[in-house]
Amino acid sequence: MKICRVVIRGGGDIATGVAHKLKRCGMEVVILECEKPTAIRRKVAFSEAVYEKESAVEGISGVLVSSLEEVVEELKDNNIPVLIDPKGESTKELEPHVVVDAIIAKKNLGTEIDMAPLVIALGPGFTAGKDCHVVVETMRGHDLGRLIYEGEALANTGNPGNIGGYSVERVIHSPAEGLLKAVKNIGDRVSKGETIAVVGETQVKTQLPGVVRGILRDGIIVKKGIKMADVDPRYDQAKNCYTISDKARCIGGAVVEGIMAKFFGTEK
Repeated sequence: MKICRVVIRGGGDIATGVAHKLKRCGMEVVILECEKPTAIRRKVAFSEAVYEKESAVEGISGVLVSSLEEVVEELKDNNIPVLIDPKGESTKELEPHVVVDAIIAKKNLGTEIDMAPLVIALGPGFTAGKDCHVVVETMRGHDLGRLIYEGEALANTGNPGNIGGYSVERVIHSPAEGLLKAVKNIGDRVSKGETIAVVGETQVKTQLPGVVRGILRDGIIVKKGIKMADVDPRYDQAKNCYTISDKARCIGGAVVEGIMAKFFGTEK
């Protein structure tokens, strides 16, 4: 088989972990993104290329492209092309061996099982055998990264993983709708109750001391309730702001397993 080409829908931190793993394994990777991505962990998200033209994560670059011809050129340059195509309309012309839905929207936003010989979906909102061939479990715990060939992933609990004894307190949701003005940047140390951003005229404060692991871009319009920031309570782990997470690496490994089982091994 020629070099395996994988189209990934979404370019957030989990999708980036998957893309990075596949690229390191010698596959061609193309990311399809929306016009205004809202990844929190922007320092480890290829979706940032939509705003910055290029986003480098651990030695691999995602580069914004505007045509299928540019996709080919960036693949030749050993980069990951990032194409604005929220509906996945370019998938047919890209002729991938694999499509991975890594939007992590907790619902299916248009991925279909006939998009490629192998379609893999991450997390809840998909049924293996109906929307896709394989679902990857994304909930932290014993089954994280498990390949599901029949049925669905565990339902979303709405509770983020526990880090340093904190769970829901780590994640900050916008208390209002309006223009976001970031006061703190990714990697900054913060105290409990400190203002990290202003939305409209509403100050957004932390619920715990720690390091800002992720925050939405300054100057975007946010909706009330949207996840807008993430604080890691471990002051000594600031370096983690700039590296792919254990969860993303695990899920990336699971996607590689699914591809290898399909094309080179024994698919369940």
